[in-house]
Amino acid sequence: METTESLGYLKGLMDGLDLDPNKKETKVFNAIISVLENLTEDIDDMTEGLELVADQIDKVDEDLADLEDFVYEDDYDDCDCCDDEEYEVVCPCCGEEIVVDDETIEQGKFECPNCGEVLEFDFDCDDEGCCDCEDCE
Repeated sequence: METTESLGYLKGLMDGLDLDPNKKETKVFNAIISVLENLTEDIDDMTEGLELVADQIDKVDEDLADLEDFVYEDDYDDCDCCDDEEYEVVCPCCGEEIVVDDETIEQGKFECPNCGEVLEFDFDCDDEGCCDCEDCE
């Protein structure tokens, strides 16, 4: 039950008690109900304000993402040599097909997991000047 509904239920209970409006206790209960009504209105106002702020933050976040895309746009998106990729290599000794990643490529050599032969290779980018990596300069 939400706060507004709870407050309405409480007011209904108070009305159902048929309290004498001239008694001090009744005046205290009515004052408490009044304060609770004010608090409920304040909470509703704050909730509405927070929803507006959340919407504004979402819009600013979208605008910032667009700005980041524009400012930090990667000029080298078309360069395949600098992407995190995996490569298939065939060991010349045992014929085993091995998948290696960019880190292994950068090291220039690795040991075949099947036969133990050290495989060395040099990876050069086919597209000269496509990016700032050492292989393309």
